[in-house]
Amino acid sequence: MRVVITGGTGFIGSILTAKLRESGHDVIILTRKPSFEQNGVQYVQWLTDNASPENELGQVDAVVNLAGVSINDGRWTTERKKQIHDSRITATQEVLRILRSLPEKPSVLVNGSAIGIYPPSLTEEYTESSIVVGDNFLAKTVYDWERLASHANNLGVRTVFTRFGIVLGKDGGALPLMKLPYLLYSGGKIGSGNQWFSWVHVEDVANAIIYSLENNAIEGPVNVVAPSPMHMNAFGKTVAKVLHRPHWFPVPSFVMELTLGEKSMIILQGQHVLPDKLLKNGFTFQYPSLKPALEDLL
Repeated sequence: MRVVITGGTGFIGSILTAKLRESGHDVIILTRKPSFEQNGVQYVQWLTDNASPENELGQVDAVVNLAGVSINDGRWTTERKKQIHDSRITATQEVLRILRSLPEKPSVLVNGSAIGIYPPSLTEEYTESSIVVGDNFLAKTVYDWERLASHANNLGVRTVFTRFGIVLGKDGGALPLMKLPYLLYSGGKIGSGNQWFSWVHVEDVANAIIYSLENNAIEGPVNVVAPSPMHMNAFGKTVAKVLHRPHWFPVPSFVMELTLGEKSMIILQGQHVLPDKLLKNGFTFQYPSLKPALEDLL
């Protein structure tokens, strides 16, 4: 396949790019830098004045849209929330414009998304058939993002919304900050500890994206989470066990709220999410259980 990726140099995108290249696929990464080629990957300029990436892409078989300002960096000020929302909308609008411009459409668009679209709950269990949407900033952002990307269906492009859980990786995602208190011997229960933590290893994220590209039966929302979500307190205890550190120092909710502001909802609230669509379509998780995942990463 000839795959175009936005956000291809980011945390998930870089691992996805490497996996696609290892499997013999051609990769084109859209970038704000002038077009160039490096290590067998073609970089094509977009989202700048006078950039016309559609004229450089040639035949495209698939598109993966991961572009957007990180939700993990900095406090969620009014300005930061606007950047998070608008960066995803702007990138997706440009992806749709490019798709319309291509004389021959790719067969599939895999658009980034997040389980944050579901309302926080201690009791509900969410699968792809769940149609409820939360009323917080993150849910509204994801809803707008998916609704816009769904316009690719009108072009005859199979469209997939990969709803990522809390992605765990060595050098990105949530884990580097979450492990820090344990390394300092001060890890423990965060908030009530009963909030759900629907996690996924970054290798499984990249594998799930490729699986979605290659399987025509997969479309619409896809929950990209491990099949074994757990409560936050159990997650912390597992981190402590793998790192051989104590799990003893509780962090009350109000401390997290003072430290992180509105962004604390990511840690203090959660959703019990299951990857029904991936499992029913035969996807095999490399890391279905937390302890082996953490042993690989830590």
